[in-house]
Amino acid sequence: MNTNTAIDENVLIQAGDAVLEGNLKVPENAKGIVLFAHGSGSSRHSPRNRYVAQVIREHGLGTLLFDLLTADEERVDQATRHLRFDIALLASRLKAAARWIQNRNLTRHLKIGFFGSSTGGGAALVAAAQMGPEVGAIVSRGGRPDLAGDALARVASPSLLIVGELDEQVIALNKYAMQQMNCEKQLIIVPGATHLFEEPGTLEAVAKHAAEWFREHLAGKADAAGNRN
Repeated sequence: MNTNTAIDENVLIQAGDAVLEGNLKVPENAKGIVLFAHGSGSSRHSPRNRYVAQVIREHGLGTLLFDLLTADEERVDQATRHLRFDIALLASRLKAAARWIQNRNLTRHLKIGFFGSSTGGGAALVAAAQMGPEVGAIVSRGGRPDLAGDALARVASPSLLIVGELDEQVIALNKYAMQQMNCEKQLIIVPGATHLFEEPGTLEAVAKHAAEWFREHLAGKADAAGNRN
C-alpha cells in the first residue's frame, strides 16, 4: 500500500520505560523511511544528520530523527560518556522506534532503513541483525560497525559504510567489520574528509551516496533509475 499523505510532526516514542523525542517527516507517495541513529553526544538536532535527512527526503523517502537517549540520560552521558557506547541499549531504542513506525497506520507500509553515525553505526547493525528482513538497508557514516561484534555475521540488510579518507583509524575498523559481514556490502571512502565530514563538499557526498543507496533498496531499482511506479 502507498499513501499520498505527507507527514511533518514532532513525536514521542515509547521505548521500554523511556520516552524518546523525535521528528517524523514523510513526503507524499513515499515507499520507505530512514531512521537515524546518531552517535556520540549528538541528538535529533544534529545539523549533519538533518542535512542528510533533507537530501534523503528529496529522493522520495521519509525520515525519523529521534533522540536515542532521554534528556536525563543525556546529562548523565555528558559526564560519564558511557551510554553512547552502550550498543545494546542504543540498538533496543532503535528497534523500539522501528516498531513504532510499523504500528502507525500512516507509516506501517513503509520499508525501513537505518542510518547510523559513529557509535550509532554499530547500534544500527545490531538492531538490523535482530530484525532480519524487516530492515531493507543500512548506511553508516563515520561509523563504528566493529562495535556490533558477533552481530555482524548475522546482518542480512544491504549495508553501505561511508568513511572519510583522513579518518584512518575508523577506515581500518570499517574494513575489519566488512570482513565479518555476509550481506551485500560496500565501503565508500570520501576523498579529503575527516571524521565529521566538515570539509567542503564532503557531507554532500555522504548525503548523495546514502540517498541513492536507500532509494535503490527501499523504493526499488525501478525508482532508483527514475521510473516511479
